[in-house]
Amino acid sequence: MALELTDANFDELVLKSDKPVLVDFWAEWCGPCKMMAPQFAAAAAQLPDVRFVKVDTEASPQASLRYRIRSIPTMVLFKNGKEGARVAGAMSAGDIERWLQSQV
Repeated sequence: MALELTDANFDELVLKSDKPVLVDFWAEWCGPCKMMAPQFAAAAAQLPDVRFVKVDTEASPQASLRYRIRSIPTMVLFKNGKEGARVAGAMSAGDIERWLQSQV
């Protein structure tokens, strides 16, 4: 299960993490985001070396603004406190896993 982040805990749990962090920027009203949620959770279960977290762009807009999130769902991979890669659009669990493995 992915951890829900807020603007208040984003830096602590993402930028200061000692392992790669995949952030799913999403919103409650976003149909593709809702469809991808179980796929994101399934990928998280398969890749324990990556921290999977979610940021609701409506409830926590500052992180979305800081990282210039223009469409959702968007996933951003952080490594050593810096953005390493990003991908926009809903993906299957297998596609998320393959994409992550090519980036980590």
